[in-house]
Amino acid sequence: MPGAITRSTLRQQIADALRDEVLAGRLPAGRQFTVKEIAEQYGVSATPVREALVDLSAQGLLEADHHRGFRVHEFTLADFTAMVEARTLIIEGIFRKSAAHEAPPAPSAKMLASIRRRAEASQRAALAGDLDVLIAYDLRFWRELGELVGNPYVSDFLDRVRVHCWVFAVPYLRAQPDLRGMLWAGHLELIDAVERRDADGAERVVAAYNAHSLTLIHTLATASP
Repeated sequence: MPGAITRSTLRQQIADALRDEVLAGRLPAGRQFTVKEIAEQYGVSATPVREALVDLSAQGLLEADHHRGFRVHEFTLADFTAMVEARTLIIEGIFRKSAAHEAPPAPSAKMLASIRRRAEASQRAALAGDLDVLIAYDLRFWRELGELVGNPYVSDFLDRVRVHCWVFAVPYLRAQPDLRGMLWAGHLELIDAVERRDADGAERVVAAYNAHSLTLIHTLATASP
């Protein structure tokens, strides 16, 4: 079985690396490539590359073209708006469940401390306008926050939607000369509300965040030539 484990690990490493390339905008929307091209780039065989690309296609980041290989999916402004609506609905559902006392037991101090560290790092990066650092910590923050629900399907769904949102937004954000003061930095305010088990307060923070995201990205996207 060692070979299978190695291939599985390599498959995941390649998928993670390519996802980071898409998130960073280094593999832009519409970019086409073949299995052979990626295999040569990473110096590996075609099999784990093909498997990684299929995984990313299943996540909605790539599109398979049986004649030309793969292409980075092109999200639209309408897609972004729908993504924000989707993440709003599921997060509101989480907080309503909490308010109805149907949520899992209160998270441990260790879990909350970890999320707070992600929140602090995300807030620092947002205020500094450091997009690369913000994306990395922001995704970890929301994934860990989603895991508090105790439902892996919820946390996986939120993570996927958030990745898609970033993929669409990154090109417009990178076009700005200075992002300081433009990025949402309310992570600590949200974790404060979660620690208090304040569902209404958490919903208000998330609503403000989504309104900020929609206004900012719509403004940048419609102003883009």
